Amino acid sequence: MTAWNTSPLRRSARREWGPLFRTVRNALVRDKWRAIPMTIGAVCLTSVFQIVQNTPWGFQPVQDLGSVKAADPLWPALLRTPLSLFVPALDLPVWGALAQILLVFGISEICIGWWRTLLIGYVATLAGTTYARIGLALGHDHPFGLPVSDRIVNDTGPSAAVVGLAIYVCWRYRAYLTGAVVILAMIGEVLVKDNLAGKEHLAAIAAVMAVCVVRAQWHPVRSRAALGQPPP
Repeated sequence: MTAWNTSPLRRSARREWGPLFRTVRNALVRDKWRAIPMTIGAVCLTSVFQIVQNTPWGFQPVQDLGSVKAADPLWPALLRTPLSLFVPALDLPVWGALAQILLVFGISEICIGWWRTLLIGYVATLAGTTYARIGLALGHDHPFGLPVSDRIVNDTGPSAAVVGLAIYVCWRYRAYLTGAVVILAMIGEVLVKDNLAGKEHLAAIAAVMAVCVVRAQWHPVRSRAALGQPPP
């Protein structure tokens, strides 16, 4: 037995990622791509939106269907929020959004199921959208406020859902250190680049952490996750 096999680092890595890794590996070995049908659909839908919104005729229809801004009336914004998960940001490379969806949505779909993945993703996205309106009402001088110029900035697209799902899966599978790293990275994003997207990510984290607290109180996490088995 090598020193690496018995090292504290390896034991820590097994505790942190072992259950999560076994769950994902077993599902992919058994079912291959059939393990993540919702994720594949999400990647395809995001790709279609990206192609269409970069055509002369398709930009405005995509904006009307899935673009959410704080300046929009509340009810139309709420109706657009579900599709806004799959409309990639205009100022970022689409391959980044697709990679995030494939990786995080895929892991989440395997670990907590497709409908929980969509539910947590929508909660995170809705939290970011709601925060934008609250931040504008607070004003730029408030620590949690936003400048008036942010009222016409599009929401974060799939990234708030990705961040929220990462936090939830880390909590569900007790990868607490990884979850803490994600949170610190999002705080660092706001400190380095104080923009709407970064603050919406923090709002998404806060909302999902609240879901985790409620979930822990009402339905304590059982040992299935610790054993690397999919949750009931």
